[in-house]
Amino acid sequence: MNGLRVAALMAATITTGLMAGVYWAYGMAFMPGLAKVDDKTFVGAFQAADRAIVNPVFLGIGFVGTLLLTGLAGLLSLKQKALPWIAVAFVLYLITMIVTVAVNVPLNDALKAAGDPASIDVAAARAAFDEARWTTFNTLRTVLDLLAFGLLGWALYLTGKSAAQP
Repeated sequence: MNGLRVAALMAATITTGLMAGVYWAYGMAFMPGLAKVDDKTFVGAFQAADRAIVNPVFLGIGFVGTLLLTGLAGLLSLKQKALPWIAVAFVLYLITMIVTVAVNVPLNDALKAAGDPASIDVAAARAAFDEARWTTFNTLRTVLDLLAFGLLGWALYLTGKSAAQP
């Protein structure tokens, strides 16, 4: 059971870090880069990137898998010193999912639904997208996910420390 508990906690930590990296990359490179392009390029590039990221591997292993793995790590650590840290990480990551589904995804979907950049008013589509709102909530989910990642790292440390004690 200890091996499964450690494996689940490691997998939860890794996937949480991967998700934090996705949010970080959007906030540090993708959105700032798109902010500097014309409306047609912005709409087309964002639509293409959003279509690409909505795939079974990202959604299953990354977005949803992270929550499931963190939950499993918590369940397998019920009587362990690491449990409070895992539980808080679970809640923080859950909040990132709620923010994503409540704010970022609807904005993404509305931009995709605006249509082909070659045949729509791209300035209106970009304005309706509300880059500032999207970026603000992406920053929130980045910070929360980084905190969750750190807490899971601490939980791994505690798990290793307790395993090393006689």
